[in-house]
Amino acid sequence: MPNPRLAARYAKSLIDLSIERNQLEVIYKDMQYLQAVCKISREFVNLLRSPIVSGDKKKSIIVAVTKGKVSDLTDAFNVLLVNKGRESDLPEVVEAFINQYNEIKDIHKVKLTSAVELGNELKNAITEKVKAAHQLGSIELESKVDANLIGGFVLEFNNNLLDASILRDLKDIKKQFAKNTYVHNIR
Repeated sequence: MPNPRLAARYAKSLIDLSIERNQLEVIYKDMQYLQAVCKISREFVNLLRSPIVSGDKKKSIIVAVTKGKVSDLTDAFNVLLVNKGRESDLPEVVEAFINQYNEIKDIHKVKLTSAVELGNELKNAITEKVKAAHQLGSIELESKVDANLIGGFVLEFNNNLLDASILRDLKDIKKQFAKNTYVHNIR
C-alpha cells in the first residue's frame, strides 16, 4: 500500500545527503533512471511489492538492475530500503525525490494534451505564455496527443486545469440541453 508520507521522508533524507555530498544532480539522474525502470517494468514493481520473495533476493535483483547505471550513494540507499523492509515503497520514494528536486530547482511540470501533434514552435509559445502569466521558473513540458479532444488543448500545471477543447464545449452544450433552461423561460 502506497505511503506518501514515508516516501517523502526517505526522499528528503536522500536529498539532504546528496546535497551534503555535492551529488544532487547525480542522484537526480539515478532517480530518473529508477523511475523509468518502474514505469517500463510492471514486473519489477510487482517483485518489489511481493511478500513471497525474500529480501536478499530482492536486494540481488535491484543490484543487478542498477549495476553500473547508478551511483554508489543510490546503491547504498537501495540496500538500506531493502534492509528496512521498505523496498516496496521504492517507486513512491523515487517520485517524491523528483518532486522535491523540482521544488528546490523551481521546475514546474506542465502537461499539454492536444487533439493533434503540435510543433516545437507552438509548444515553446505555450510554455512562454504560461511562464509569463504565472511567474514560473523553468518549465518541464510533457506533451501528448488525444484525438478524443476533437480540437483545442488541455493544459495542466500546479493544480490548475485549462480546458480549451472542443470536447468540453460539446459536453457543456449537452448539459445545457439536458437542463432545458430556456423552455421554462418561454412559458
